[in-house]
Formats: sequence, C-alpha cells, structure tokens
Amino acid sequence: MAGGSRKSRTASATPARVEDSENFPFALDLGYIEAPAPGSRPGRRTAASKDKPHYHNHRARLRQRFEQGGPGALADYELLELFLFRTIPRQDTKPLAKALLEKFGNLAGVLGAPVQRIAEVKGVGPVVAQDLKIVQAMLEHAAKGELKGRPVISSWSALVNYCRTAMAHEPREQFRVLFLDAKNQLIADEVMNHGTVDHAPVYPREVARRALELSAAAVILVHNHPSGDPKPSAADVAITREIVAATNAVHVKVHDHLVIGRNGTESFKSLGLL
Repeated sequence: MAGGSRKSRTASATPARVEDSENFPFALDLGYIEAPAPGSRPGRRTAASKDKPHYHNHRARLRQRFEQGGPGALADYELLELFLFRTIPRQDTKPLAKALLEKFGNLAGVLGAPVQRIAEVKGVGPVVAQDLKIVQAMLEHAAKGELKGRPVISSWSALVNYCRTAMAHEPREQFRVLFLDAKNQLIADEVMNHGTVDHAPVYPREVARRALELSAAAVILVHNHPSGDPKPSAADVAITREIVAATNAVHVKVHDHLVIGRNGTESFKSLGLL
C-alpha cells in the first residue's frame, strides 16, 4: 500500500477480532461480535454497542457468590438461574427461573415435572426442558447409588430420599417394588404399574412371582399420591394385605409399604398397618 503506512486487515480477520458484521456474519451468529447499533455504519462499533447487557455483571456476581458461599448462599431461583446460564448464554434468565418456580412450587417440583408441563412455561425450549430432566436423572441415580452394597433397612433415610426423588412429583400414581436379598441388600427396583391420578393397579400374584424369579427374600412396596397427601387410603390398605398374603405364601417378607407425596412420606409399618 502507499508508503507502507496502512496494514492489511486480512491477517487479523480472526473471529475473536472481527468487527465487520457484513463481511463476517458467522461471527455475529456465534456471539463473537455484537450487532451494529441502529443508524451506525457497518463495521464501526458505537459506544452504545460496546456496552454489555445488564445481566453480564450479574452473572459474574452470582457465580462469585456461589464459589465463595456454596449453594446455601443463593436462593432457589438464583440456583436455577445459575444453571440456566449455560443453556441460555445471552439472555436474562432470572424471569424464567422465577416463572418455573412459580409454576412448580420449588426446585424439586421443577426437576420432577414432566417435560410436557415444563415446556408450557414461556421461554422454555426443548434444550432447557431436556437439561432439567438430565439433572433429575442424575439425582435419581445418585440417590439410588446410596442404597447399593448395604442393607436397605439400615439406610432408611437414603431409601426415603431416593423414593421421594424418583416419585414425589410424578403426575400419575406409580407402584414400584424394591426386591431385597437375605441381607436386605437391593436386588432390583422395578415399577410394577403406572395408573391414573388416584389409582395404580397392582397384582399381588405378579409381585410374588417376580420375587421368586429374582430369588428375593423380602420386598418393600412403594407408591405415590399425586395429590401430595401421603395418607394411605382404604384401597391402599386392602391391596397391601393382599400382597402380604401372596408373598407370605412363597416365603417372601414385606418389610414396609411407603406412600410418597409432595407433602411428606408415610410408612405402613410406622402407622401400625403392617
């Protein structure tokens, strides 16, 4: 170039340094550059276009609070907001976090909600819904892992935690059976049936047959109440007695029957019903 006073732009046109949104539209799409302000010349950044959205510093502060104080330093909506940062990188996620909690009540409700209901919240796309269910699956696996390799009877709090994580927010009744060996260690955890919002049919002979197939010495029955109230119904008591009769016939003991609800957990044994 004349006098050698001007430098070529070609050598410096890497995505991290691109400023021309017309020549390098991919950089705008990927977030390397900002869109030109209305009325400004393409390729020239105005003072306004250099300003980051208000939530950028907020994100940094929220991350810092989490790093310094741990999860206890943040409210539920802030933890959810922090999680959503990764899925929604260039948007204020606080309104969405609050909307999710308003709809489902708490973090457990958000994570336990079906994908279809999560998607009803404005601003939730398929990626957000799937990421929330991935977290829920990880929590279930972690809770179930606490039961493996040791007697379930002596790990009662871990058992209740797992059952609540897996079932408390199910929209339909679910009846599952935990099959135990002679040392009361978990052999299998199986959902025997899904039902409606207030009933899950279960067949006592099927429970007994499956216990024999797995060489189980004992079982723990678990089902949920989508209403949230874990108080056993008359039908719950009746079916439990039928299952006890069927399993006793094949020398398999029923240790307990847990009823899981959003508002708590009830144990047939603790209530004197077993």
